[in-house]
Amino acid sequence: MDITATLNEITALSIKDRISLVQAIWDSIAAEQAYPDLTEPQKRELDRRIDDDEMNPDNVLTWEEIKASVRKQ
Repeated sequence: MDITATLNEITALSIKDRISLVQAIWDSIAAEQAYPDLTEPQKRELDRRIDDDEMNPDNVLTWEEIKASVRKQ
């Protein structure tokens, strides 16, 4: 497969069609459960977040609180 030619065809698509294509590609990857390996910094960050959640289980916001906060910005 010629990646350059494929990319040229893709960039000729409308934004809506490119978004649909990306979603279809991602769905096909998820269906195979083929996820890229996490980097060490990503693993450390996930571990940090898990530890923080376990140490502070009440330090949470509801979805409604999050939406309200975003709307204020």
